[in-house]
Amino acid sequence: MTSYKGHYSRFLKGLDGRLHFAAHSHHPWPDCTREAALACWDDASRRADEKWAKILGEVVPAAQRPIAEALRWPDPALIAFAPNTHEFVARLLSCLPEGRALRVLTTDSEFHSFARQIARLEEDGARVERVFVEPFGTFPDRFLAAAKAGGHDLIFFSHVFFNSGFRIEDAFIAEVAAKAPREALVVVDGYHAFMAVPVDLSKSSRRAFYLAGGYKYAQAGEGACFLAVPPDCPLRPANTGWFADFAGLERPIAAPVGYGPGGFRFWGSTFDPTALYRWNAVSAWRRALKLSVRDSDAHARALQRGFVTRLAAKARGPLAADALVSLELARIGHFLTLRHADAPKIARFLDEELRVIVDARGDRLRFGFGLYQDEADLDELFRRLDTVRG
Repeated sequence: MTSYKGHYSRFLKGLDGRLHFAAHSHHPWPDCTREAALACWDDASRRADEKWAKILGEVVPAAQRPIAEALRWPDPALIAFAPNTHEFVARLLSCLPEGRALRVLTTDSEFHSFARQIARLEEDGARVERVFVEPFGTFPDRFLAAAKAGGHDLIFFSHVFFNSGFRIEDAFIAEVAAKAPREALVVVDGYHAFMAVPVDLSKSSRRAFYLAGGYKYAQAGEGACFLAVPPDCPLRPANTGWFADFAGLERPIAAPVGYGPGGFRFWGSTFDPTALYRWNAVSAWRRALKLSVRDSDAHARALQRGFVTRLAAKARGPLAADALVSLELARIGHFLTLRHADAPKIARFLDEELRVIVDARGDRLRFGFGLYQDEADLDELFRRLDTVRG
């Protein structure tokens, strides 16, 4: 197994001996991102307001290209940026009809930024249909049947579900996009898939929206979230900021309010561009190493197999192979999930007593795997677990 740990020297030094197995949450950043953050500062100091010419003319297009390539999206200009995905959720919701109850089809396993917002709208009368993700084997058929039945303004689901790691196929996204009634917006939360697993959305990009960002496997940190917009999208978000028609700033604002081309109609307002500098640095670093998404996926899979093999050989208290939610590594993301009623308590124990960083969501304990780890980290993890008695 190739080791990439030398490229993460600053983050690993900061951990001070703690083992980071939470690549699904705050993924460590490679060292190149520090120089990128300083470059952003230097551009601001040299250019002041004129920095936006470089940001929109160079930094943004450089950030859009690798995203479109990774997704196989038809045009990089269709990638819009925002500080977080919730901003895009709010903007998409603002495109939906008013004057009647919002109708939503989703799942019981969406991340809090969407699940909380929809639950709040439900208090005000929104009609929300939630399809259970488990059992995994029948989920695609059950969800597709609900989507085809119609009656929804918004169809929202994850590519990889945050509380289990279960991954749906790209072909399923295309099928939902093709068979859902035309009046419904189809939106996919791709945060746990983007830059983790190879993705091909070429067959769904003309109908579905795709949300993701830099905080996790893209390794660019907070603030670099994006929405991939279908070509020729006619929507006019009511929640709109001045960047949505940046080229039209010299024109007076009058009805009908104008929107920029491509993905610009979903942009918001002034943002901190540092995250895009970091993302561009990570993209350049990967190109220099000839490190594809398929390569990093294979690296994480090897670590997952090593984890499962070690766990299966010897149960360690509440950590046992039969507690894993899924062992189908080809059908999950880059984290392994164990089900346990005391998951939050176990996560705290691992952190405070063994100096192992994981996290818990409800009754799910999650171990994540990434490029900054190698087999020596697995060996050390299980050495620490073996020190626990009883």
